[in-house]
Amino acid sequence: MSGQPWLKHYPEGLDWHMPIEARPLPEILENAAEKWPDAPHMTFMGRSFTYRESLRLVRRAAKGFQALGVKKGVHVGLYLPNCPQFVICYYAILMAGGTVVNFSPLYSEPELLAQVEDSETEIMVTLDLKQLYPNMAKVLAASSLHTLVVSSLADVLSPLKALAFRLFKSSMVSDVPDNAAHVRYSWLVGQGEDPAPVTIDAHEDVAVLQYTGGTTGTPKGAMLTHANLSINAAQTLHWDPSFKQGEEVMMGALPLFHVFAMTLVMNSSTLGGGNIVLMPKFELEEALKLASRHKVTLMPGVPSMFTAIMNHPNLAKYDLSALKNCFSGGAPLPLEVKKRFEALIPGVVVNEGYGLTESSPTVCVNPIYGTQKSGSIGIPIFGTDIIIVDRDDPSKHMPVMEVGEICVRGPQVMKGYWHNLEATAKVIIGDLLRTGDIGYMDEEGYVFIIDREKDMILVGGFNVFPRNVEEAIYKHSAVQEVTVIGVPDSYRGEVPKAFVVVKKDHQLTADELVAFLRGHLGKHEMPRQIEFRDSLPKTMVGKLSKKELVEEERAKYEAAMTTNGPVPVKDGTA
Repeated sequence: MSGQPWLKHYPEGLDWHMPIEARPLPEILENAAEKWPDAPHMTFMGRSFTYRESLRLVRRAAKGFQALGVKKGVHVGLYLPNCPQFVICYYAILMAGGTVVNFSPLYSEPELLAQVEDSETEIMVTLDLKQLYPNMAKVLAASSLHTLVVSSLADVLSPLKALAFRLFKSSMVSDVPDNAAHVRYSWLVGQGEDPAPVTIDAHEDVAVLQYTGGTTGTPKGAMLTHANLSINAAQTLHWDPSFKQGEEVMMGALPLFHVFAMTLVMNSSTLGGGNIVLMPKFELEEALKLASRHKVTLMPGVPSMFTAIMNHPNLAKYDLSALKNCFSGGAPLPLEVKKRFEALIPGVVVNEGYGLTESSPTVCVNPIYGTQKSGSIGIPIFGTDIIIVDRDDPSKHMPVMEVGEICVRGPQVMKGYWHNLEATAKVIIGDLLRTGDIGYMDEEGYVFIIDREKDMILVGGFNVFPRNVEEAIYKHSAVQEVTVIGVPDSYRGEVPKAFVVVKKDHQLTADELVAFLRGHLGKHEMPRQIEFRDSLPKTMVGKLSKKELVEEERAKYEAAMTTNGPVPVKDGTA
């Protein structure tokens, strides 16, 4: 299709052609500290860090990283929940010239080891918590990692809370060896605050290796440059015409190791001088308390977060009057969730967008105060084109309302996959990024997704790859065949369901299989449902087929919704 029909739906004053400055990411923080030195940058467990203090700590940590050998070409991992150390070390690694590699705290030990080796990560930053350190200590012993930078939550708490943490939370903390492979965070930020200046080419230098399953389910490191990420931060920030620079309060409940939160919660908020209220993980009661106490104005989330909030039995007791915009991503947003949430909290807009790891991530968003079409992922953000192409011939562009593969052109599109030219060539054709998602564009430029070619399951915004789950299940000696699919879930969007055939003369229960899988899968990957069958659908050539199972499950879900309405799935498996 020709032209850009979406332009008439753009926010007032926003020009698709407006210039967007590509800049090294540390400059975002430096510029914010110059404009709003005494404004809060981060709030965590009662302690606030001003922009001046954040920049000082980043400079100190950058000096420490350089003392550890960090420079251009050195990859440093972050294996952290949301905490000030994540933000400080993220910008410090980049200021030192290095590249950040994000690691999910939900990963199992084999997944961590595989990503460390593939990414050639040399240094890892983590916490001494028993939930984190022991896994990474094992990876240190078995991989090319040579240094762990280990911090404690007490390092970033007020003196009184730090003392209380050490006295009453010591059972949560691991013993950390005192040797050359372990460096304390206190040492890292104790080397001075005059790091050697590094010249960064924003368009060429890779800022972050962000791992994704892509179209095959095999994790690949998307090389996101400083330009990709700084531009997407600006695109996201300027899309909201109500954003008041230096004044907004951003809820930081989404994990910063995920590209959605890295850009929207951390980089965009920092660019605009916002205060990020950090939560190590989303907990409903605590999130509502923080939103009320700190007068949160912006809340990015996934549909399951909004569902949990609106189902809180005492929602009215929390003062959410400051909240104005919620941004939903990571999974399709049910229309009923949007309507109910906006009705419960007057004046709030829940806005859905779309993006990919490979595009930093945002490419499409619904206008916040303009036309929002039911079921649509919105219109292309400025500087970005969405093109629908023939699935079999990407050179052929599809006309309006014709279904094809969604492709993206824009300055936020990745440089390519780390050490994987073959995979890069499959998804980047000329200047187009193939998303693998199937959809169409209407006559006004709104994009609709109708199917996903990927088998990937989106569990509350986290990527789960059926192949990984299937391989873990196959390790059980009683399993003959298994197929894993995503099934609809009114709370998480999707959850993994395993269909299992047990070998003859063997017995296996769902509880036994779940217990076995706990040592092989991350929590988000665990099947929430397990169904035993005598046989599984197969294609004509004998391959296990998922299509029939997907159709069965969707029909059952729709019938249940019609009869009973949405029923949230409680925590637990099987």
